[in-house]
Amino acid sequence: MARKATSTATLALLAVAMLAGTGCQTAQGPALGFLGMPIPISPYFQRKKEDEHWMHERYDRVAILPPIAEGGQATGLDPPSDDQVMRAIEDIHPTAKGWPFLHEVQISNVRIVKEKTQDGIDKPRVYPLIGPAQLHHVHYKCTVYFTKTTRVGWPIPHTLIDEEVIEVVHIDKDHFHMVGNVDPNGGG
Repeated sequence: MARKATSTATLALLAVAMLAGTGCQTAQGPALGFLGMPIPISPYFQRKKEDEHWMHERYDRVAILPPIAEGGQATGLDPPSDDQVMRAIEDIHPTAKGWPFLHEVQISNVRIVKEKTQDGIDKPRVYPLIGPAQLHHVHYKCTVYFTKTTRVGWPIPHTLIDEEVIEVVHIDKDHFHMVGNVDPNGGG
């Protein structure tokens, strides 16, 4: 009799577990309580993270290009983009870090002149995680001419305009070219 009561209780428990485990009850996931509520994030921190991702995706990586053709001319990559130059200028003149209506800095009438200062290739060697490659050095001197307007709103509101600001930024566009064989004697 005890065995029959145990098996009946087990079947009843199994039926309750099966019915509770179906439908919408488990489709919503675990209940997190107050941790399941969305957390507001300041636009400042959101933009900062987006800018970090943009810089990493566009400018923080070194390109690995195919080998240079035999007797071919090795020319550098494209010159730095205007976006890359202006981001380097914002490190020098922080425009977005002002306080609205208290101290604001604006840059306008921008003209960028880019000059290639170095374009050379190192001898082939083996680089860790890359393999046999040549490092191609390409350096640019970017001269930026702009008008800088500073608006101060407190304690005495005034505007300062500097129409002849000249900044020079040096940008490296180094990249790698793969090499088939590092040993000039052909052994390897």
